[in-house]
Amino acid sequence: MSERIDDLQINGYRLIQNPELFCFGMDAVLLASFSKAFEGDKVIDLCTGNGVIPILMEAKTKATDFTGLEIQEVSATLARRSVELNGLNDRISIVTGDLKDAVDIFGASTFDVVTVNPPYMNENHGLVNDYSPKAIARHELLCSLEDVIRVSAKLLKPGGNLFMVHRPHRLTDIFVLLREYRIEPKRIRMVHSFKDKEPSMVLIEANRGGKPNLRIDSPLVIYEKKDQYTKEILDIYDNGGNFTFNSNSNR
Repeated sequence: MSERIDDLQINGYRLIQNPELFCFGMDAVLLASFSKAFEGDKVIDLCTGNGVIPILMEAKTKATDFTGLEIQEVSATLARRSVELNGLNDRISIVTGDLKDAVDIFGASTFDVVTVNPPYMNENHGLVNDYSPKAIARHELLCSLEDVIRVSAKLLKPGGNLFMVHRPHRLTDIFVLLREYRIEPKRIRMVHSFKDKEPSMVLIEANRGGKPNLRIDSPLVIYEKKDQYTKEILDIYDNGGNFTFNSNSNR
């Protein structure tokens, strides 16, 4: 397999990636920037892939206890190697396992923060027999949106926060499921490729047991013009993520 080591441009951290399997995309970087964790918090990243989100959040926050859960052993192995490469074994643990079994693995009400960059696509026509790493990362083949939210609700301590990145066209489904499992949407931010285009991503913060009060942040625009990032995106990159994305990203 063809591997590469990318510089994450923060704390000297690097990440091992395999373009033949998948490479993380901008959604992961934006989620890590949007998410919050504080000193003493226990954080779990579901569908962690190659572990980029817990590694970035370890660099950006004061939390020191991170877990990444990944169902694909090949991806979990890459993540573990990156954790070891960066000397973070005492702060980040990578566990191979099914998201649907997470409560059995870790226990209920265990984490202060859940982050998740889940598979976005729920239309799996033609993928019945395709369980390649890329298909699993992109499509709801091994877990559904409801699985993600139901499990997050059980893993979170009362008052704990869920941070998720998803597609805007799924927002109604997300809100309905969050309310069903008693996680209250508290903050959203739409992400637009250009300021005059429809949003392509939505960042969501929700609180287990929180009271209704939704804040809508100002839109995040990626490009000022073709091939030129906005200042805010450049600031996010300069604070941990001066990355080049390509068509092999997992989304």
